[in-house]
Amino acid sequence: MLLFYVRHGDPTYHPDALTPTGERQAEAIGRRLARFGLDKIFASSANRAQQTAKPAAELTRKEVVTLDWCKEGYCWDEMALDDGNGKNWCFWIPELRRKFSSPEVLSLGDKWYEAPCLPPNRFGEGLERVGRETDAFLLSLGYRHDRENRCYVAEHPNDERVALFAHLGFGMSFLSVLLDIPYPLLAPRIEHGYTGMDVIEFKDHDGIVIPRMLELSCDAHLYAADLPTDYNRGIRF
Repeated sequence: MLLFYVRHGDPTYHPDALTPTGERQAEAIGRRLARFGLDKIFASSANRAQQTAKPAAELTRKEVVTLDWCKEGYCWDEMALDDGNGKNWCFWIPELRRKFSSPEVLSLGDKWYEAPCLPPNRFGEGLERVGRETDAFLLSLGYRHDRENRCYVAEHPNDERVALFAHLGFGMSFLSVLLDIPYPLLAPRIEHGYTGMDVIEFKDHDGIVIPRMLELSCDAHLYAADLPTDYNRGIRF
């Protein structure tokens, strides 16, 4: 199985929608995904994710299945804190970024969020929720998460191509639990541009799968469509 994780296109958050640029980005990623086809399409219940998924669904003639648990607002409540200038994602707060890599935090393993050096938080609650839902989602696709051994059991291995359209903040929690990479090591070190696409391979060996990320936040479709590739309307590269 190949899992395509796609961040939504360039948005307005109030109201929740894509900008004209975001609509063109959605069309570009839709054409890219349609080139080889999709078997299933899922999207967060947020309008910006639904709008991003729409071109791919139209081109592949697939229904978009809505997953409300992927909506970013829930993760915002769990993984964002006040940095003194308002609420911000924990992985964007410089002080927390440094603490996330400290021996004090990492020595606690899966209970890293209980480190005394961290402010009161809901990190553990948020990751438990996303982890529970992610495990159920992957099981529905044929792969059972063996958390103790940090791998998956291929109960129904397949060659399906599955796309999930969602968000940046949610994606940090989702990828952390899916890939069994501790959140404080993963979240401060990766980013997703608008319609950036991760490609994750679920290839079994004797029934066991250790997912591999083949591409991270790939935006080749934006180059192909002559669309701006600047990160979040900022850095150009």
